[in-house]
Amino acid sequence: MNWLGAGFDVFGEHILWTDLAGNVLSLAVVWLAMRKTLWTWPVQLVGALLLLAASLHADVPGNALKQVLFGFLAVYGWAMWARGRRGGDPIVVRSATAKERAVLIAALVVGTAAVAELFLHVDWLKAAWSPWANAYIFVGSAVATFAQSRALVDFWIVWVLVDLVGVPVALHSGLYVSGAVYVIFFVMVMVGFRNWLREAKAVPAPGNKAVTA
Repeated sequence: MNWLGAGFDVFGEHILWTDLAGNVLSLAVVWLAMRKTLWTWPVQLVGALLLLAASLHADVPGNALKQVLFGFLAVYGWAMWARGRRGGDPIVVRSATAKERAVLIAALVVGTAAVAELFLHVDWLKAAWSPWANAYIFVGSAVATFAQSRALVDFWIVWVLVDLVGVPVALHSGLYVSGAVYVIFFVMVMVGFRNWLREAKAVPAPGNKAVTA
């Protein structure tokens, strides 16, 4: 489909409109998440659809599947935060328990290994390069978004770990806007982590409807 490749050239590199618009919305999602607004999720859903189109054009199956998963998680997170805000109550953030952190880490490690095997052995899923890196980004992004839907402060940390791998993968795949946005993400994520952690320390953990529902 020709529209997937629509874009413009900058310094000899072709920039996809879908990649640019999707990443602008992705940055908006981080800003909205810092403010705990429900708009976080519909904006993430639209951004995921645009980045799915960009990934299909760039032939990056891991990133494409990640955007599909983001779409489902955006709907899930939207429902969870809406439930947590019934009656006008604000979303209450908290740090994960030791058990929850163990589950998140286990999901990241086991999930990465499982998805990497798919990228290695399933023909239509084979990554153009570094299946393990693509698998890590895919699973890490899913873990981070799920933790975000539960209003866990720890989701910011997972995003930092994903960014460290996401930058070289995006640049190598020709998604230059995505690579640049990953760098901006890192700064915004650190600010978001500081703000959520400060708020979590000031509010008792029990009572977070979005988490316990």
